[in-house]
Amino acid sequence: MSAKDRILAKLRGSLVGTTPVADDYDAGLLTEPWRYAADDRIARLRSMLEAVHGETQLTTQADWPQRALEALAARNIGELLVSPDTAHGQQLAAHVAASAAGLRLKAYDRPVEAWKEELFFRTPASLTGTLGGIAATGSLVLWPTPQEPRLMSLVPPLHIALLKASEVRDNLYELMHAQHWVSGMPTNALLVSGPSKTADIQQTLAYGAHGPKELLVLILEDA
Repeated sequence: MSAKDRILAKLRGSLVGTTPVADDYDAGLLTEPWRYAADDRIARLRSMLEAVHGETQLTTQADWPQRALEALAARNIGELLVSPDTAHGQQLAAHVAASAAGLRLKAYDRPVEAWKEELFFRTPASLTGTLGGIAATGSLVLWPTPQEPRLMSLVPPLHIALLKASEVRDNLYELMHAQHWVSGMPTNALLVSGPSKTADIQQTLAYGAHGPKELLVLILEDA
C-alpha cells in the first residue's frame, strides 16, 4: 500500500460512525445580488473587461477568424499558437489557407521542456477557446486540456479568447450549475478577468508582468 493509499484509508476510517452535516447555505446569497437581464449580460461583461484594459469584439461563428487575422495584422504579428485538434483551430487553419494570409500557425505539440525558450520568448500570440463567461465579474472561464494547456493562455503576450455569447451567465454559481460541474469537475478551472497586471512594485499598476499584456475576447453571437 502506498503512502497515498494509507492516508486515504485513514481518512475514510475516521468517518465511520459519523453523520454528515446537511448543507444549509442560502444559494440566494451567492446569486441574488448578481443577476442581470438577459439582454444586459454581454454588455456588462464587456464593460467589466474593458475597464481593466481587456479588448472585446462582437462577431459571429463565421466571421471570427477574419477578426483574429485583422487583430494580428494590426499588431504586426506573423505567427499564432493554436491547437489543430480543436474545432476552432481547424476553422482558423482553413481560413488562413483560403485567404493566403501568410500567418504561421504552430501547435503546442511537445512537452514544455522541449521548447521552453521558443514558447516564452518567440511566441507572440495564442488563441484558445473558453468554457463560458461571468457577467458579474467580467470573467472568462477556461478549462486547460492536453490540446490547450494552461501555458497557452498564460505565456504569449497576446491572448485571443473565443467566447460564445450563449455561454455567458450571471455569476459563477449559475454557470457551474448550468454546465453540471458536479458530474465532472475539472482538474484546473481558470477565471481570467483581463490582461495580467500587478501593483507589487511601488504600488504602480503594470500590465503583462505575470502573463499576457493584452487580452482580446471575440464574443460569438448566436446566429
